[in-house]
Amino acid sequence: MSRSNHYPCKAFIRATTAFCSLIMCITAKGQTFSESFKPFTGTPRHYICYQTNDSISIDGKLSETAWQQVPWTDDFTDIEGNAKPKPPLRTQVKMMWDQHYLYIAAVMQEPHIWATLKEHDAIIFQDNDFEVFIDPDGDTHQYFELEINAYNTIMDLFMNKPYRNGGNALLNWDTKGVKTAVHINGTLNQPNDEDKEWTVEIAIPFNALRFFNDVRRPSDSTIWRINFSRVEWDTKVEDNQYVKLKKPENNWVWSPQEIINMHAPERWGYLQFSTQSTGGKRVNFQMPATEPAKRYLWHIYHQQLQYRQRHGKFATSLQELKVPAKQTTTDGAVYSLQMEGISSQFNAGIQGNTFNGIIRINQEGRITTERK
Repeated sequence: MSRSNHYPCKAFIRATTAFCSLIMCITAKGQTFSESFKPFTGTPRHYICYQTNDSISIDGKLSETAWQQVPWTDDFTDIEGNAKPKPPLRTQVKMMWDQHYLYIAAVMQEPHIWATLKEHDAIIFQDNDFEVFIDPDGDTHQYFELEINAYNTIMDLFMNKPYRNGGNALLNWDTKGVKTAVHINGTLNQPNDEDKEWTVEIAIPFNALRFFNDVRRPSDSTIWRINFSRVEWDTKVEDNQYVKLKKPENNWVWSPQEIINMHAPERWGYLQFSTQSTGGKRVNFQMPATEPAKRYLWHIYHQQLQYRQRHGKFATSLQELKVPAKQTTTDGAVYSLQMEGISSQFNAGIQGNTFNGIIRINQEGRITTERK
């Protein structure tokens, strides 16, 4: 199977045989079912994002005191997690925020730093790159992607929903007001020497992360879903130029996806905002009580995809899927499941004794919450 996990636009999809090798079958109404969309068994990583009052200069050098006061993430892993070897080159990220921006810094160990693409919204992952994926409300729909190479060239896009559910990349969407910089510890496009690392620094305006004027501005304890990917191509030197080997790219990520696809937002890590200052007291991550319950909804979702592959339609009841309506966990949580549907649609919900309201998932994998 190809290692490719990028699908930036329809034209590129049609031209990419790697994408085609992922697809097992195409179901009705444009929904894609693939064995690679297996249920998620891991635990997403998390990061506490502290607030800064410093003035941050986006120059790629991370020289401000605030940057020194916030921790690095865990090292990146292969996109499939422990199923694959540890990446040979180290990648780490750190984050902070103020009332206007989410700040992201990434340092990537790299003995040979190169880039070719200079045009905005070029298919940046054809070079080695760093990528950001953000879903502010965690519903797996209406999320954002930004990619950047060592030339500081950007591709950014808005996804109405994941590709697996018939989503389209809106490439003419731009991250208005974004600030980016790249600092190279070495020399760019010089194969005759050995480099050390390259650093990406990004300031993403909260005002830019909106659709239909719905600004995604966080407050204390707000949790977003976020992930980061690093694409690394194996190369050789020919005629004093870097040439990519004829093999799939490496995909290294912060929070493992377990599948070779970044466009499964329910697998991304958790970003918890804190109003504690970058140099202040550390706070603990608080997993939302609804997250364990969502696993049961995703189980129904995957069961429904498999049912539809076999029968050409969705199941209309939990009994058809052989999913019990009552679930009790080892830590005392009690959940009640419900589902209604017709051949082409379904809606499943879950209630529990650890949270108020009801959480729902539909045939497009969209998560919604109804509060009491």
